[in-house]
Amino acid sequence: MKPDLGISQEHLNEINDLLNHVLADGNVLYIKLRKFHWNLSGDNFMELHKLFEEQYDAVAEAIDEVAERISTLGGIAIGTTSEFAELSLLIENPGKIPSNQEMIKELVNDHETIVKALRKFVDDTEEKFGDRGTSDFLTALMQAHEKMAWKLRKYFKGS
Repeated sequence: MKPDLGISQEHLNEINDLLNHVLADGNVLYIKLRKFHWNLSGDNFMELHKLFEEQYDAVAEAIDEVAERISTLGGIAIGTTSEFAELSLLIENPGKIPSNQEMIKELVNDHETIVKALRKFVDDTEEKFGDRGTSDFLTALMQAHEKMAWKLRKYFKGS
């Protein structure tokens, strides 16, 4: 049974496509956070180890919520690494383990890339598609990524 939520099927399809992009970015970021968590060493090891764990736990929860939002709107959430890689805006660097500072910088850039995409998606879902619920949902997700980026930026002097 298809949902009858006051949004046309065409718009629901577009919203779910947009949400699958959000899902892809979240999964790539999650995998990257795990990789960096596993491969930390040196200065601030334990502090960063815990921070990365905190962030991948938060991202994992958000991923689930995005997938559930897609289902709520009658869509199908993608779920393979090849789909995630294809739809994500984030860049992976297989076989490379950056320094702790490079990890932090890369993660800040990834969070900020996600924030910029979410900012556009917030506007699109509300203004183009008339879906205030998804717009609010994405606003909260954007704020969470802004905060995670802020915490990471604090590891740089003058931040």
